[in-house]
Amino acid sequence: MAKIAAVWTILALSLSNVVNVFGRFNLYITEDEVNRLIGLHGALVYVRDDWVNQAAVRYVVPVPRDINRLYLTWSTEDTIFYSMDLVSENTRILYTPRTNISMDGQVPKELSVFRIDVRCTGKAEGDVEFRIQINVSIFSTRNITTLNLRRTKACYRDSVFPSRVPSSIGKNTSKPTTTKMHLSIITSSSIFYIGIGCLFGLIILVTLVGGLLRFLSVKTEDPVNGSDASSTGLLAHTMANSMYNKPANGQHQRIDFISLHPEITIMSDTETLKAKLQDIGIEKCRITFGDILLEGTFGRVYQGTLAPCPGSETESQSQTCEKEVLIKTIADHGSEKQKEILLNDSCLLQGLSHKNLLPIMHVALEGIPIVLFPFLKLGNLKKFLKDGRIGPGDKHQAVSTKDLVHLAIQVTHGMMYLGKRKVVHKDLATRNCVIDENYNLKITDNALSRDIFPSDYHCLGDNENRPVKWMAVESLVDRQFTSASDVWAFGVLLWELVTFGHTPYMDLDPFEMVNYLRSGYRMSQPHNCPDELFSLMACCWALMPQDRPKFSQLCAALTDFHRALGIYI
Repeated sequence: MAKIAAVWTILALSLSNVVNVFGRFNLYITEDEVNRLIGLHGALVYVRDDWVNQAAVRYVVPVPRDINRLYLTWSTEDTIFYSMDLVSENTRILYTPRTNISMDGQVPKELSVFRIDVRCTGKAEGDVEFRIQINVSIFSTRNITTLNLRRTKACYRDSVFPSRVPSSIGKNTSKPTTTKMHLSIITSSSIFYIGIGCLFGLIILVTLVGGLLRFLSVKTEDPVNGSDASSTGLLAHTMANSMYNKPANGQHQRIDFISLHPEITIMSDTETLKAKLQDIGIEKCRITFGDILLEGTFGRVYQGTLAPCPGSETESQSQTCEKEVLIKTIADHGSEKQKEILLNDSCLLQGLSHKNLLPIMHVALEGIPIVLFPFLKLGNLKKFLKDGRIGPGDKHQAVSTKDLVHLAIQVTHGMMYLGKRKVVHKDLATRNCVIDENYNLKITDNALSRDIFPSDYHCLGDNENRPVKWMAVESLVDRQFTSASDVWAFGVLLWELVTFGHTPYMDLDPFEMVNYLRSGYRMSQPHNCPDELFSLMACCWALMPQDRPKFSQLCAALTDFHRALGIYI
């Protein structure tokens, strides 16, 4: 009784020994979880409304041998970042604990529960202490609070126990609940019913196969004409679109964003496309090709010049009136489909005007299409990071962290503009950005990117190359693209910047990306990457879209960090 009374005193959570933190941060174990672990009624609160309960933090919670999962509840009202470390004092008896969330990220602003998995190895037995270390901080400050939550796990050799799981995590219930293990006994009667079920299933299967064969035979005997075939194709396309746009469950509301890269099909009517580009069409004789800047299997990117329009006042002037342009075109062996893709992708930013966007200038449609963009001297950002990384002029000064942050800020400006115009980019990456000699950055579309950077795109068995390792989980699984999925890609772009153009998840199979991300794994902090930048990356990779920051918030945080760098560098 004395021991129980002592434990209960700790669970009472007197706030006499608490220390002020910040941000309305809360971290605790619910009453239901406490009841499951040690059989007492009362929540164990580590942090409550800005205050750390040191008595609760120092208390070592015993974990029974039949419990392998622990649950903690947390929330905040402000923007607070965290990092986590899980340590087992004896990995021969107890494996290193794992969690179902990212080891770095942003504390959710809604009440959330995360899980810690603890498993005994079965090779030895004993009581092993393990530690859950959580570091929390507000961005742009040095105020980091570390919480070391200690547990003791009872392990027995070669013993396997069912894991008791509370029925209501996060709710204050008064009765402990457990999940029991039931053994199924197969009797002769159950075998009989199983056999009957298999027989009915076989009958249904034979009926379906017979109906399918009958349908195919009728279709062969009475082929449809061209107009009927078109109607059938349109019906199938309509059904596919209907299934695609249907939300996964009734709780999701479809967001009406303009898609930069349609998922089902691209525009196939060449005449309609030419009519759309008629206002910016020019004659090919005005274009002079220069050096090849980028080259793929069928795509080419050149530096070139655009001569003044014949008959204009500037035609008689010197050649200095010619404009330097970036030229994208298709090789002679390119197919008609590839030409259409080039035109569609290139004109998707048409009509948008922002200093950090690079919309199309002109297009020449006679024969092989030629698309012109404004020319920026340092060119493609990914190529610059990988090959050059040297500043403009003859100074040969390497790109600094401050320069990289400046580039990232400009990306947020361009994405904020796209957000206001209800535009989702879907392929935000360094390969789709260009810069000039003063590090002025412009976001481009992804025209020819799949061909010029083929290693950045993968097909997941659906005959479509996608930037898998830049895509959010909901985009990979449900084809949902919003500004939140662009934020995820921006986090990967930040990682590209600090690694000077390295490929993310280099050693990970694209087919494993979904399971990898859902399990809570993310890329580790790059070498020489400031903690502030990595914290921003981590919060961009929150599993739930609503938990990710907005581009306006990212812009503000990066601007603060850039200002701080200017003070010390």
